[in-house]
Amino acid sequence: MSWAPNLEEQYAMAARYVDKILKGASPGELPIQYPSRYYLTINSGAAKGLGLTIPPPLLAQADRVIP
Repeated sequence: MSWAPNLEEQYAMAARYVDKILKGASPGELPIQYPSRYYLTINSGAAKGLGLTIPPPLLAQADRVIP
């Protein structure tokens, strides 16, 4: 299982920070921004390989299930 932000969104946010810094903004004065959403990914194949059973309600709530 993994609980992580969207990496593409994180890269875009980092690019905006770099753009502001290159235009003269002080890094210490830029606001801290947190990811807008986290995604739950479950690898059911790895869970089966470890002998674990993932409850169906948890699988239903996952954003992505890897078979």
